[in-house]
Amino acid sequence: MKITAISSNEKQLFEIARILRERSLADQVDVLHGLLDKLPRFEAGAPDLLLLAQPLLNGEDLERLETLSVQQPDMAIIVACGQQTPDFLLQAMRAGVREVMPMPIDPAALQSAVRRIDEKRNFSARTLGKVLAFISCKGGSGATFLAANLGYALAAAEGKKVALFDFNLQFGDASLFVSDQRPAASVASVAQQMHRLDQSLLISSMVQVTQNFHVLAAPEDPTQANDVHPEHVDALLRLARQHYDFVILDIGRSLDAVSVRALDQADMIFPILQATLPYIRDGKRLLQVFRSLDYRKDKIHLIVNRHTNNGDIRLRDCEQAYGMEMFRTIPNHYEAAAASVNQGVPILQLQRASPVSKALQDLARTLAGESSNDSRGWLSRILQRA
Repeated sequence: MKITAISSNEKQLFEIARILRERSLADQVDVLHGLLDKLPRFEAGAPDLLLLAQPLLNGEDLERLETLSVQQPDMAIIVACGQQTPDFLLQAMRAGVREVMPMPIDPAALQSAVRRIDEKRNFSARTLGKVLAFISCKGGSGATFLAANLGYALAAAEGKKVALFDFNLQFGDASLFVSDQRPAASVASVAQQMHRLDQSLLISSMVQVTQNFHVLAAPEDPTQANDVHPEHVDALLRLARQHYDFVILDIGRSLDAVSVRALDQADMIFPILQATLPYIRDGKRLLQVFRSLDYRKDKIHLIVNRHTNNGDIRLRDCEQAYGMEMFRTIPNHYEAAAASVNQGVPILQLQRASPVSKALQDLARTLAGESSNDSRGWLSRILQRA
């Protein structure tokens, strides 16, 4: 962050610079000796933060600050002064001042104020995370296994912040696929506290598989599924998108108001099938439901799990049956997958050389790459394709 500090007191200016540099060596801290009227015009290269330390501010000073905040709307302003009356604080706020601190400046309070501004800058610049929904075309397809292990692959191999929500509310067990920790809370218990939902409540309710991979488990009691309503899904995903690069949803098998709301919110839906007639039949039914919900065709990405090249039904047969290409195939490696599930350890951690691990890494790499392209913005993507 680029910071400019201005004060007519050289000793105070030196101390402010020391406090700011102590907070972060990565910040560029410039100091300017004098009063506010000595501040140069920022035609270009305005700082991210202007810190003004001046014992008293008059009406002209506040007008200058207001003009600055209008001319440089992305620049935050902190004022340290001796005036702390409610009337002055209101005038400063109207002038665009973010925070007013008393003098002498408390180092901890200054560092906290700068940190809040830095966090707000990072948050506003952050691209909202993608929501990926996994749903079984038929029971036993391996959708939960793929959802949980893809989450681990995105976090461990691609360095992304990932949340997995188990929306199989009656019989979900996604957390068991990647962790032996007992969930302290569930989707249902968070829904019961929706009035105080925030980042800390959400994170404290989740199983911490790794530092950047968290799982919100399904309730242990199937009857608690009734505590989760569609509007709760909206609130959970809205918050999770702000703090995670990817939010993975394990939808389960049933379609109800909650699961449909989750699918509505998803950026990509991955129906999981196997190359057998029952799966193909149920998969076609599921796609019909998606069409009735007016989901775009490019939102649906079919994945064939436990794929073998010598099966009775070939990949081309599946594509002809669905009238669309398969997005991915996950090879069949029963021994490695079974060991992963039985031990509750991600397959990438247990058997990195397994063809299943390699397929998941490849999928994670593709998704992480698409996410990075999205964050560059539409103009750069157009120029790259030109």
